[in-house]
Amino acid sequence: MAPMQHLVWPGLGFAVALVAVVALRWALMTVLTRWASGTGALAAFLQAVRLPSLLWCGVIALYVTIEVASEAEVLPRRLTRELTTVLQASIILSVTITVAGIVGTLITRAGETRALGGPVTGLARAASRLIVLAVGSLVLLSALGIQIAPILTALGVGGLAVALALQDTLSNLFAGMHLLADRPIRVGEYVKIADSVEGYVVDVGWRSTRVRMLQNNVVVVPNKKVAESIITNYDLPQSRLALQIRVSVGYESEPDRVEALLVDETTRAAREVPGLLADPPPTARLIPGFGESSLDFTVVCQVTSFVDQYPVQHELRKRILRRLRGEGIGMPFPTRTVELREGGGEPRESGASRAPGGGLRHARAFPDRGEHGERDQHENG
Repeated sequence: MAPMQHLVWPGLGFAVALVAVVALRWALMTVLTRWASGTGALAAFLQAVRLPSLLWCGVIALYVTIEVASEAEVLPRRLTRELTTVLQASIILSVTITVAGIVGTLITRAGETRALGGPVTGLARAASRLIVLAVGSLVLLSALGIQIAPILTALGVGGLAVALALQDTLSNLFAGMHLLADRPIRVGEYVKIADSVEGYVVDVGWRSTRVRMLQNNVVVVPNKKVAESIITNYDLPQSRLALQIRVSVGYESEPDRVEALLVDETTRAAREVPGLLADPPPTARLIPGFGESSLDFTVVCQVTSFVDQYPVQHELRKRILRRLRGEGIGMPFPTRTVELREGGGEPRESGASRAPGGGLRHARAFPDRGEHGERDQHENG
């Protein structure tokens, strides 16, 4: 019983110190929680240290107990050394857990503030926490007197064997880290990968990237393929997109009048058609210009996002067609004149006819030129 009597007063002191420190933690957390906003940096920090702070309380209470017992010489020296080792291990463990939690919270908030379009992927957060925990574990083993050099050697040899066996998996893993670091694509953005996969980025995981296509199908692409492919990101540098619509009118139309009508109709549609932007204002240009049978204009306007171009084109084409018809402006189509010749004879009228003996006469087609339909002159061979 004598050895146990030495532990009574240190045990009571530890309990009293622990209660006092826990009470102080509760009061401090309550005050800071009232000051912190719901989504501020202080609120995120308090959320990250809420559980590790309980371990801090035990560490502080143990430290106070050891110091008081050492001054009063209540505990034997051997027991004091053992408790000191436990205190060091507790400090290392508490610091490791706290740093891992804070790093994970910082990565989450950094991803949210940079507008990833959704919850940040767990790849960067999990990798950072794993690294912090691994380093803390090695420091803890060293503090406990365990040699870590053989462990590191064994881990190096084992890691080489694992790397050779899991080449594809590791290549996808490091490609995912590269995608998160370089950020060519982010969650929520509309992208095209290797000219075959096009849609919204759902997640960038440990091994693969998930893309939701417009057909509402999810395509899973290995991260290695994504990193090696040519990526078109329709949300960088911004989501708005320039839309070009080609409109053809007859050569008899007045170009200035057609340009004014196209700009006016597009400007009106910008106030009524969802997804069509009025700023910058739409324009109409005589580009590509002179076609074979028409004047070709290009209407240029801005839409909110890549997927908005489809309903905008649908509505805008209908409006332009009704406006041109109402103004009496025609939209021509290519025509061709067919001349039928008999073995070096004079041209005949167009139509189907047969040569003597049941054979078809030779027919040649020439495109009309100009609004009067003038034929090209061809000499007989």
